Amino acid sequence: MTQVQPVHATTVARFGPDGWRAVMLLGPSGAGKSDLGLRLIGRGWKLVSDDYTRVWASEGAVYATAPVQIAGKIEARGVGIVSVETRLIARVVLAVACLPEAVERLPEPQTRRFEGVDLPLFALDPRLPSAPDMVDAALLTL
Repeated sequence: MTQVQPVHATTVARFGPDGWRAVMLLGPSGAGKSDLGLRLIGRGWKLVSDDYTRVWASEGAVYATAPVQIAGKIEARGVGIVSVETRLIARVVLAVACLPEAVERLPEPQTRRFEGVDLPLFALDPRLPSAPDMVDAALLTL
């Protein structure tokens, strides 16, 4: 197991038939990562980490946790930093690139490598009302 520098991502997880699975929402500051994370949390997901996520690989899987100083906190723009229920560690199975523009309707499959492990990557505009549904749909395809 190797520890790496934090990734600029908000990470959320949900429990499903095969246990806890997490999604890393990637993008620069202001891209909508925290907003989309809050909407997913409102649907029953748990926060792993907001804004920065520590990731490492072990036995061919990618795992995530929050840096200690921000654990359990998420930014609600215009409201401030709020405390939410969290998942301490989660296995990451999907990366989502938060983009400020429309994305291809039927894109070619993409991946992003974290610590030598390729994760499926898909892009979306996190501001769309359907963005949480699209994250759910993408997770169901895995």
